[in-house]
Amino acid sequence: MIIPKPNLNLRVVVVFAFILVGAALRVAPHPWNFTPIGAMALFAGAMIRDRRVAFVIPLVTLFAGDIVIGFHKLIPFVYVSFLVSVLIGGFLRNHTSPFRVAGATLLGAVQFFLVTNFAVWALLGTYPRTATGLAACYAAGIPYFWNTLAGDALYAACLFGGFALVEHFVPALRQQELARA
Repeated sequence: MIIPKPNLNLRVVVVFAFILVGAALRVAPHPWNFTPIGAMALFAGAMIRDRRVAFVIPLVTLFAGDIVIGFHKLIPFVYVSFLVSVLIGGFLRNHTSPFRVAGATLLGAVQFFLVTNFAVWALLGTYPRTATGLAACYAAGIPYFWNTLAGDALYAACLFGGFALVEHFVPALRQQELARA
């Protein structure tokens, strides 16, 4: 007798539920750059086996949020930066530990800072297009970097830690993970 496999397993449902909560929190009031999107991109890269889906999730989330929040000139750079975070999250696949998640979170925040501040310097015309202007732009962005890092750290802890906690209490999640390994 052949038993059909279900289209969605419990692990996939839980991962997407965590991602949807993170996506919803993006439009909630928050300090500048203190959002769950960086952590969500890392989480998607680490937990979603299909890379195409892992890349699409942050893009759809960002676009949906931008419909509510508004669009601006820097959006292509912001979107590319979060795709880089998905790539960074891919290095966590099958190797999530608090130390590795912390390192990936720091790396994701740093690359977001570098990419988006470069875009501010290059596109907005608020700083001279010189090395000194670029340095001034990066210096002015440092307070936002700390918000990015704090938000990414908090939400990464919630996503990865929350998933580990659910995995601990729901044996079916662990069994599915072993079956796919």
